[in-house]
Amino acid sequence: MSMKRVKTGIEGLDEVMGGGYPAGTNILVTGASGTGKTIFCAQFLYRGLRDYNEKGIYVTLEERPEDLRNEMLSLGWDFKKFEDEERLVIIDAASTRSGLHTREKYTMPKGFDIDSLVTEIYRATKRIQATRLVIDSLPSLELRVTDTGQIRGIIYRLSSLLLEIGVTSLLTTESVRPNMISRYGVEEFVCRGVIIMDLEEKGHDLKRTLRVRKMRGTKHTMRKLPFEIQQDGIVIYYHGEQY
Repeated sequence: MSMKRVKTGIEGLDEVMGGGYPAGTNILVTGASGTGKTIFCAQFLYRGLRDYNEKGIYVTLEERPEDLRNEMLSLGWDFKKFEDEERLVIIDAASTRSGLHTREKYTMPKGFDIDSLVTEIYRATKRIQATRLVIDSLPSLELRVTDTGQIRGIIYRLSSLLLEIGVTSLLTTESVRPNMISRYGVEEFVCRGVIIMDLEEKGHDLKRTLRVRKMRGTKHTMRKLPFEIQQDGIVIYYHGEQY
């Protein structure tokens, strides 16, 4: 039986991953600061809206929605248009964390936890019938525990609840040490897929690469895929050719 696929929105990535992400799964997108994680995830939502008529939810825990909209508009991606059409919801959790006042339609209350965040995601998903979700980023949840087992349990709960909702989810995290894939060292074991984004020195330049480290339920290449962030988003080069 063929598995239902969700297009990644990245030219070339579908081709090396059996046609796209397995529908309803959750994928960890990890890498150091500046590797392109936010654009990678935003492109998943934008192309879904523009090309496949799939509605989306963006949970921003790091930057204000207005800053996110402006950043995406520089790529020609008008998120506000899709919000006005009620095809996209941006949930503002960043302002709450920073103690800032917000006039956003969708926001999280002060002191929110995983359960209340998932409840708001569920409400927004049902309201617009969304099938795509981005949470940017897990470290910004500021999990106030240090025990690895507790952290794993919290992220496992988040992952399980998202799987129950049935959306295809991208969750970002940061790798802060070369020997670790993720911030807490457990996220990659909980999520069903892992994509690693990196910057590598080539002579005097920095080159961007990504690798599909894990994707349950589908065959995929383990090769590093060179990519660039161009005017209209991420473009992958495979076998030396642009997709």
